[in-house]
Amino acid sequence: MAIKITDECINCGACEPECPNNAIYEGAEEWRFADGTSLKGSITPKSGGTYDADEAQEPVDYDVYYIVTDKCTECMGFHEEPQCAAVCPVDCCVPDEDNVETEEELYRKKDFLHL
Repeated sequence: MAIKITDECINCGACEPECPNNAIYEGAEEWRFADGTSLKGSITPKSGGTYDADEAQEPVDYDVYYIVTDKCTECMGFHEEPQCAAVCPVDCCVPDEDNVETEEELYRKKDFLHL
């Protein structure tokens, strides 16, 4: 499953540079599928819809750091464990029960993001 950042986040920013998919953004910051990935042009993520990889998307959260579910692979193929959770000083990077994915699905997402 993807990881999410809870409201207990203290906005320290420790998680952001650790993400190999550039899936973590500061609250109120727009995000792009192309950020930190090899995605270009028109794309269709697993969640559906068609997007321009370089087009700015609405922030997921305006108050605390957030993780873009379509870009989170739980660090599969990069690290043994989610790095955001490993470095978070307040343990607010937790599994997102609303976005459960198998290991196989996470590896496919990694391949999609990093052709």
